[in-house]
Amino acid sequence: MSLIGKPIVEFSADAYQNGQFITVSNEDLKGKWSIFCFYPADFSFVCPTELGDLQEQYAELQSLDVEVFGVSTDTHYVHKAWHDDSDVVGTLEYALIGDPSHQLSLDFEVLGEDGLAQRGTFIVDPDGIIQMMEVNAGGIGRDASSLPDKVRAAQYVRAHPGEVCPAKWKEGEETLTPSLDLVGKI
Repeated sequence: MSLIGKPIVEFSADAYQNGQFITVSNEDLKGKWSIFCFYPADFSFVCPTELGDLQEQYAELQSLDVEVFGVSTDTHYVHKAWHDDSDVVGTLEYALIGDPSHQLSLDFEVLGEDGLAQRGTFIVDPDGIIQMMEVNAGGIGRDASSLPDKVRAAQYVRAHPGEVCPAKWKEGEETLTPSLDLVGKI
C-alpha cells in the first residue's frame, strides 16, 4: 500500500544541525511543508553527493516555506562526526535526524533488510500528510533539482482544489481541471 495521502506517524528524534544537537518531532512540522530525505549511511559514497545536491536546493526550498530533513539510521553523534569530517556534509544547513531505533525508517516504510534506510524522498504538507514519495535502489542517487517544482505543484493543488498539474508543470503554467470533456483529448 502507498503512503500517499496518509499522515506521518508521531515521532520525536535527536538530530544535528548547525553545530547543535536538537530534537525534531512531528509537532515541529505542523503548518509547514517538509521534505524527508532518507539515506543509507553516514561516511558512505553516494549519500554525501545526494545530501550536497539537496543543500544546493535548500535556499529555494526555504523560500517555499519548506523545511528539509536528512535521515539515516545512524545516531545524531555520528551525523556530527561526519559533518566535522566531510567537506560536502560540512556545508549542510538542514537537520540530519538520527534514527538508531529504526522507528522513523519503519514508519516511512524505507527500512531495508540490512537495517539501513533506503533512498526515500517524501514531501509532507502542513497537515502532516504525505503528498509525494520516491524510493530509489541503493546504487541510484537522486537529483534534488526537481524538488522545488514538485513542492510548487503540491502547493498549487492544495490551494486550488479540483485542478491538477500536468507532467513537467512549472509555476505559472496552465493546469488541468479533470472533467468528462477532457477524457481522451489530451
